[in-house]
Amino acid sequence: MWINNINPTILHMGPLEIRWYGLVYILGFFLTVFWLNYVRNKKMISLSKDDIWDFSFYLMLGVIIGSRLFEVFWEPQHYLSNPLNFFKIWEGGMSFHGGFVGIVTVAWIYCRKKKINFSVMADVLSLPTIFALALGRIANFINGELVGRIWNGKWCVIFPNYDSSCRHPSTIYAASKRFVVFGWLLFLSLKEEFSPGFIFWNFVFFEGLGRIIVDFFREDALYYGFSIGQWFSLIMVIAAFYVFLKYYRKDWKNIIASKTFIKD
Repeated sequence: MWINNINPTILHMGPLEIRWYGLVYILGFFLTVFWLNYVRNKKMISLSKDDIWDFSFYLMLGVIIGSRLFEVFWEPQHYLSNPLNFFKIWEGGMSFHGGFVGIVTVAWIYCRKKKINFSVMADVLSLPTIFALALGRIANFINGELVGRIWNGKWCVIFPNYDSSCRHPSTIYAASKRFVVFGWLLFLSLKEEFSPGFIFWNFVFFEGLGRIIVDFFREDALYYGFSIGQWFSLIMVIAAFYVFLKYYRKDWKNIIASKTFIKD
């Protein structure tokens, strides 16, 4: 058993407050800039350095706007009763599915404007995105939010700001799952031998599947056996599976045949 008394605020100076949760978004922004510059130097994308900074800024806006708008599915009364609550991002409450929709929408519009292959860009963005999402779940744990179901196992955690029950550290499970997905996507990215979009749809499939599994340990209202997040994730899994069958059979055959793992 462990009591989560971590202070979510890193620095508090008068009206200025820096939180771990906000720091994750800053790190995610610079991680995206770093990775885009890396793949630019590898000649994988045709963006200038200024374009990369602009694009990363638009992506950040897409994430914030999308994730906040989708929060209405989880707490409709909180947001609809006072629309100003949508702007209080320092309090947490950022829907992954909304952020996902936001970042995909922004990337698609930007790629169309710049005449860039969206599938290639989606592959590129998958790595910094899943890594930042993993850090985000750690920040959720620090905030003491998205608590797990009641459990009295060896590593159960008490979240004093929620209640006095010992619970699954579900956000740590979620972070660990995303780090595993990141490792898989990184492995695929370094191989550089897959059809455009294959890495992105791996992101969609395994993030969705992992979310469905991990959320069984999370304290959430269920609707026909699934939480809202699990239902959204099921849509991701079904969509990715369909795309795999239609467009990426050869890529999966290469992996299953170990051509990806063994080099001559």
